[in-house]
Amino acid sequence: MKAQYAILRFAKYKGPEIGHIESHNERTKEKYASNPDVDTARSHLNFHLVTPQRKYRAEAEKQIAEAVCRTRSDSVRVVEALVTASPEFFKGKKKGEIKAYFQEALDFIREHQDPKTIISAVVHMDEKTPHMHLCFVPLTADKRLSAKEIVGNKKKLTQWQDRFWEHMVKKYPDLERGESAGETGRDHIPPRVFKEAVHLNRMKEQILKLMTDTNLLNKKSKMEELEALLDKYVPATEALRTKLRKYDKAYKALSDENSALEAELQTAKDASKEKIADRLKYGKTEQELCELHALIDNIPPEIVAAYRRKTTGLQNER
Repeated sequence: MKAQYAILRFAKYKGPEIGHIESHNERTKEKYASNPDVDTARSHLNFHLVTPQRKYRAEAEKQIAEAVCRTRSDSVRVVEALVTASPEFFKGKKKGEIKAYFQEALDFIREHQDPKTIISAVVHMDEKTPHMHLCFVPLTADKRLSAKEIVGNKKKLTQWQDRFWEHMVKKYPDLERGESAGETGRDHIPPRVFKEAVHLNRMKEQILKLMTDTNLLNKKSKMEELEALLDKYVPATEALRTKLRKYDKAYKALSDENSALEAELQTAKDASKEKIADRLKYGKTEQELCELHALIDNIPPEIVAAYRRKTTGLQNER
């Protein structure tokens, strides 16, 4: 049987992006073009273990004000925990069994973080693998706002992984402990970043095809379609490029690490081979992301020129 891992990841958010994760978590959009894995026909199966009482940012600011703690403009106001398990773990499980898994994970987090700081805990059943997004305000026991103290360094992340697995394995003995970013030496890249990159590359191909297919007979309709795509593609590409810069260090180390893992796999004993292969598979996934990073970084010049012509034309009309 393939290894089944208990998975816990953290992400930190400071400002406007809090609204973006709320839209994703609470399914407030009608469509999710940047995330093709969302099947909105199944969204009614999603459920809350903690229901938000107000908007994420508003709740965070309320708790921060009540704690009378010092903040800066760049203070982390919301921490998101992503809880899931290997896809194999969920195979054949009924909704009640899946809910019990996430309730157990929620109980664990409540043991280590004040339950009152939890804004929302929602389980998504409308994507490929069930998972829970749990958001909380990173307030310490002595009422300081400090994501760094709660989850912010490699040692802390390793402790969270250790304790999470120790808690979950009592009820689910087949689960193995997942690797933290601190142990692998890599920053975890959220799946939604990869999905955004895939979506933008598809959009780029669509734009290039439109530019090739436009002629005198269809020029007006094609140009309207092209302009609508450019308005989405260029700004979204710039935003994603900014996001991807934080992972550059991981990309740089990836090639050497893969070579070392390949060598290790050749000489490893059977008992270790599966774990090494899993780490190597993870590395190859990040290699794919690295290639996408390169594609995103290089917008074809004809697209840039078309976008500039459009924006210059709009400015001249004003």
